[in-house]
Amino acid sequence: MYYITIDCGTTNSRVYIVDETGRVYAKAARKVGVRNTSMTGSRDCLEQGLHETISRAIAESGIRPEQFRAILSSGMITSEIGLCELPHLMAPCGVERLADHIVRVDDIHLTDYEIPVYFVRGIKNPMPETVENPFSLVGNLDFMRGEETQIAGLLAQDALTLPATVTVLSSHTKFIPVNGRGEILGSLTTTSGQLREAILSQTFVGKSVEKREHTDEKPEGYFDPSIVLEAVSWIRQAGIVRCMMFPRFLDVLLDTSWYARELFFESLIAAEDMLALGQLDRFDPACKERFVFIGLPGRCRLYEFILRHNLPDAEVRSITDPSDIDSLSIDGILHIIRKAGIFHG
Repeated sequence: MYYITIDCGTTNSRVYIVDETGRVYAKAARKVGVRNTSMTGSRDCLEQGLHETISRAIAESGIRPEQFRAILSSGMITSEIGLCELPHLMAPCGVERLADHIVRVDDIHLTDYEIPVYFVRGIKNPMPETVENPFSLVGNLDFMRGEETQIAGLLAQDALTLPATVTVLSSHTKFIPVNGRGEILGSLTTTSGQLREAILSQTFVGKSVEKREHTDEKPEGYFDPSIVLEAVSWIRQAGIVRCMMFPRFLDVLLDTSWYARELFFESLIAAEDMLALGQLDRFDPACKERFVFIGLPGRCRLYEFILRHNLPDAEVRSITDPSDIDSLSIDGILHIIRKAGIFHG
């Protein structure tokens, strides 16, 4: 039996044709996501975009429509700007609970065939039933949609020594503590990726960290630990808003290369990001003993370096290969539906 899995994000969506072992027979991607719903106020663009992407993946796979057991998805597709809003489950939450609350959705038309659609719920941080002062509580809150499936994938692959903190580096950064029982305790989300893009595209800082004509090429594998540590120090002293001026000063007032300024800028963002780790103790201090980073190689390298500087005794490793990252979501959602009995139901 075969399955269609969907990874629907903010701006991009990917569709995979897989069997029950996780083997990929076809993959299709499209620049469509929940951002389209947010911008247009309609889900039609997202639904149509996913429909076309799924059709392309099915055609590429050569698998007959009647051979598909289900369409499976988690992530932003279940948000208020997705295709079907589903309430978050409250942490702590493990794979069994995710499986118990998987939802079949019958009024979404992602194909022209009668293939059932199942969505996995996201997870939110623990919170009280009543709130007297929202502003005193808000810093303890967080939620995720999609990353819980990646955690399930790590557990399915037996690739996560527990307890640990899994850090997903994408348009947001999510620090996700997982206890010794494999339960997600919550998350800590930052807007680092979106902040980076906004600063580079909407302020004069971008001009100071980009390569210009007649400038030197970046040396292969360039990485200067001393620059990273200076960025860490300045973030602690001055904070991100002040520090965002520093690449301009390095460009206009001092003699520095563009790629050194670029590394410094990226290090400032990462150093600010890592300050969120100060909240991990409220979940389980033992989760700071080991970390797994998931993301692009250069970004993981930078975060690993800063983490090792701050927590020299922690175990740290990274998952950076795109196919390995894909497999986390695929194996995770298959692990969840296996627990839910959908393979045999």
